[in-house]
Parts: sequence; C-alpha cells; structure tokens
Amino acid sequence: MLSQRANEFTSFIVMDVMAKAEELERKGEHVIHLEVGEPDFMTPKVIEEAAQEALKKQKIKYTHALGLLELREAICEYYYNEYHVSLSPDQILVTTGTSPALLFAMLAIINPGEDVIVSNPRYPCYQNFIIAAGGLVNEIVTYPEEGFQYRPDDIKKKITPKTKAIMINSPCNPTGIVMSKDALQTIAQFDKQFIISDEIYHGLVYKERAHSILEFTDKAFVINGFSKLYAMTGWRLGYCIFPKEFSKVMQRIHQNFMISVNNFIQWAGIAALKYAKQDVETMRQTYNTRRQYMIERLQAMGFIIHVEPTGAFYVFADARAFCSDSYKEAFNIIEKVKVGVTPGIDFGSAGQGFLRFSYATSLENIEEGLNRIEKYLKDK
Repeated sequence: MLSQRANEFTSFIVMDVMAKAEELERKGEHVIHLEVGEPDFMTPKVIEEAAQEALKKQKIKYTHALGLLELREAICEYYYNEYHVSLSPDQILVTTGTSPALLFAMLAIINPGEDVIVSNPRYPCYQNFIIAAGGLVNEIVTYPEEGFQYRPDDIKKKITPKTKAIMINSPCNPTGIVMSKDALQTIAQFDKQFIISDEIYHGLVYKERAHSILEFTDKAFVINGFSKLYAMTGWRLGYCIFPKEFSKVMQRIHQNFMISVNNFIQWAGIAALKYAKQDVETMRQTYNTRRQYMIERLQAMGFIIHVEPTGAFYVFADARAFCSDSYKEAFNIIEKVKVGVTPGIDFGSAGQGFLRFSYATSLENIEEGLNRIEKYLKDK
C-alpha cells in the first residue's frame, strides 16, 4: 500500500505528452516536439573536453559533500561578476541537477505542517518537493494580464505563523516572464520567511537583465545549475546557494542522500562557468530569433499572449478562444497533427485553457509545428 505522502504526489503531465509522442514515433509518425523544455544544442565543446580531460586524469573519486572547492569558488566568482553578490564556498552545495537542490532546501527548513507559498500557475514539481519534506502547499492564484506575477497584498493575506518560505521562479517556467527589480525587492521585504528562488533559466533573457534575489536579501535559498544555460541536461549538474548558517546541515543532508556529485562532471561545470560564455551567447541569440517568430505566429493564429515572455524558452499562450480543457486539447493536437505541446493545467488550475510552447528546438521544427497547429485549428 502506498504511503499517504507518496499518494499526494501529482503527475508531471508533460511527461505523459512525451510518452504519447514516443508511442507515435515508434509507429513511424513524425512528431514535432514543442512540449519539451530541453535545449536542442549540443553541449559546448570546451565543456566536453574538460570532462574528457578529467577522466583521463582519473578524477573519479568522491569529492567533498558540498562539491569540489574549485567549482564552488567558480560559482562564487560567477555570482559576483553577474550580480555583485559576495558568497563563500561554504554557502554552496553542488548537486546532481537542480531537483535534489530544491528537495534538500525544503528538507533543511520545513517542519511537518509548515507551508511554502507558491504561485498558481507554477512549475509542476514544486508542490511535490514541499510534500516530500512534510510541508504544505500554500497557493496563490495569479493572473495572466499581470504576467502571472504575485500581488504583494495576496502574499500578506496568505502568510500564517506556519509559513516558512515563499517560492519564486524568474525567468519563469511556464510563462517566460522575468521578474523586475522592483518585484524582487518587494518579495525580499517578507523577511520573516525564507525566499526560495529558482534561477535555473538565468542567462536566457532577451531584453531586461535578470536579477538574483541575493541582490536584495541574504535570507534566501537559490536553486541554479547548468542544464538550461549550457545545454547540459543529461549531465545532471546543479547547485543550491544558502544562508551561511545552513552549511553544516546541507552538508549532512547531502552526505546521507547522495554522498557527492560525480567528480569529473564537476570539472566540466568549472569549464562552463569560465570558458563557455561565447557559446552561451550564440545559443541565446538563436533562442531569441525563435522566440520572436513563435510569438508572432501564435498571435496571428488567434492565441493571446497577455505579457511578452522575455526569458527561458517558453511561450504560455491563452488558447481559451479554441478550448476550455487544455489537457484534452494537447492530446487532440498530438493525436491529430503530431505536435507535442504542454497543457496549461499541468502548471495549476490557473493555467487551464493555456498551452505552453517551447522554442528549444530548431526554427524549422517550430515553423512546421505551428503550420500543423494552424491547420488543426482551421479544421476544428
């Protein structure tokens, strides 16, 4: 029999869409993937070569539980150069991707029955990390005309004596919205709670600069990594930045659950931070070209984009002119025209009627996928 906690975990619907796509592909169908939030670029050569060199040098032993000192120092240097934030290496835990980083942050701060404020819509896995740590989800509905951003008054109303943290994500999945400096300063004023800031899409911004929550408060846990910016999803390399007083407990948690991250992959991370800047800029410019094309096409087809997405690689489009059930619509689209899209309901009830489109694929694929969807809508 399942535990009550495990039974509360929600599905990650985009994975169901991907499973359907794979089923169709096994039958010989040509599926266009606009549902997947995974860079289509190869990992930059300089990163690959660093990993190969580390393997040649037999960098295959356990490392410190917090991660290689050299990598943690490189992360400190990166945050200083990008955000003028001073960190020490003992404030950083290197993890196998950002998901463990988020889980360990929750384990470090949540007592049973305490809650974390999250937005609706949001990245679907947040609530499951909270539940896994014994916490409760304290949900705030946000609104499309405001870019699905928190209203400070709504946060005030939701805070209780058991509210332990406020979860933010900028640039945001699924909306692609980048939080302004003013918005982050407002969130930082809730200083009786921790701020948990998912910054995995930092660097993938196309207009205004992304700010880190660490510019405005030191009472924050920052989740970041290499998967999106450096096209390193399968390498599984992330990190958590935390207040200094959590250094020992984060080390203990990681010692017990993971021991340490693969040694040679951490050397690849150092190379990414130090030497892959031009590769990242090339990818960023390419994403921006795709972003502009996708927005223009979707709007011409009748989708509503309430606030322009200027970060990550997603467009969260209002499809309520065409459908009321985004789950059903997403599976109709993949069945009928073989294009994968993510239903908005995957991100919470406030996403119902929306579809998320990813431009982490070639412009040719985007054009073909949108052509198929356009025909689908005309034939409805």
